Amino acid sequence: MADLAGRRALLVGGSSGLGLAAARAMQAAGATVTIAGRNPDRATEAARALGCHVVTGDAADPDQSARMVAEAASAMGGLDTLWSSAGGDPMPRLQRDTPLAEVMGDLTGTLAPVILPARAAFDHLAATGGGSLILVASDAGKIPTPGETAIGAAMAAIIQFARGLAVEGKRAGIRANILTPSIVRGTPLYDRLMGDAFAGKLFAKAESMASLGVAEPQDLADLAVFLAGPGARRITGQAISVTGGISAL
Repeated sequence: MADLAGRRALLVGGSSGLGLAAARAMQAAGATVTIAGRNPDRATEAARALGCHVVTGDAADPDQSARMVAEAASAMGGLDTLWSSAGGDPMPRLQRDTPLAEVMGDLTGTLAPVILPARAAFDHLAATGGGSLILVASDAGKIPTPGETAIGAAMAAIIQFARGLAVEGKRAGIRANILTPSIVRGTPLYDRLMGDAFAGKLFAKAESMASLGVAEPQDLADLAVFLAGPGARRITGQAISVTGGISAL
């Protein structure tokens, strides 16, 4: 486990699921953490359990993203790491079953809450000597999958956005990497997916391909701690699959 003592991390989407697991892991590694969430009650409860600071707002709104990042940096005396996983979770569905009026909502609802906090945090990291951006997408951004056409397009955009930040930010000491899981057990999204007739069938097949075991939140959290730490100081612009062998990208 990396030593994150003295580092300050904001976790957008940190009130549940993967974000909460990452917050726990970073705190256990010595970081000072702030949780950001859209639901005030859930975010406050999670922060109380960790004994950390909390900010609330809608990460899909540019002004609110900027405010949450600024508030967190002020509360912690700076910012070294941003984790961004607050993207919306539209259910997989074939495009022929998707009303045309809903296509862009699926795209922007998934994309905006992840990239806007990263863009807001970029300025803070650049002003203080650099740091680590960790964005969460999925392997749907790498592999075309029936039912995930819009979702995959949004995930691919997250990947490319982070890679662009990696190139633009390297001279300022900013690293940007992306975690791309497939199905992750032990999360609210997992329960929703497996309870849906179409998605459940899709991801049951995916699980059967995970010969190394289906990913769990701690797998992503441990990798996030590494990427936030000094051992990853030369790693940037990478989209890392955490799938237990479902894919090998």
